[in-house]
Amino acid sequence: MTENPRLEVEGLTFVRNEREIFTDLNFSIQSGQILQVEGHNGSGKTTLLRVLCGLTIPSEGEIRWCGERIRANLAEYNAELAYVGHAPGIKDELTPVENLELATSMERGREGADAERVLERLRLPAFCEDVPCRNLSAGQRRRVALGRLLMLDASLWVLDEPFTALDREGRALVEELLAEHVQRGGMAVLTTHHVMNVSGGEVCGLRLGT
Repeated sequence: MTENPRLEVEGLTFVRNEREIFTDLNFSIQSGQILQVEGHNGSGKTTLLRVLCGLTIPSEGEIRWCGERIRANLAEYNAELAYVGHAPGIKDELTPVENLELATSMERGREGADAERVLERLRLPAFCEDVPCRNLSAGQRRRVALGRLLMLDASLWVLDEPFTALDREGRALVEELLAEHVQRGGMAVLTTHHVMNVSGGEVCGLRLGT
């Protein structure tokens, strides 16, 4: 994890089919902060997250990581980034352990944390480790997806609706994970309408489509 990380966005604009999805966004976050992005459907929340991850190129503007443009060294930036999208993004035919180990290998090309320990931290029943993910509930699948956050030591978490399909206990668990992350010096950008209770971190707001 990078010491004292900082993400800066300047003049960020995205246009699709001649329609401005968002325009001239300016914000920054640093170690210990969480940026909560809100807005109505179609306001560009998911698009913004994809732009921040380098998956979509903005029409205008710059994104800087620790003072450097992310496009200048995308590999180094990606090494500090963990992204979990709205869809779980897991393979149904693989077990939770296999999914986490595969994701680690694909994203970083090196070993990460112990997958079984990660699943224990996510409070998945022991039997879930050895069954295909297609047999898990939606909430259990969401926990497996969130396990990618704990597999590697990323400074920046980018999360699209991380509370989806989770019960009260699951939502509290996500808040715990976020609190632990920012207390270690990390940061996060996420979309949610959920009122969060994250101890030890500063939650900032950004509303799109106003």
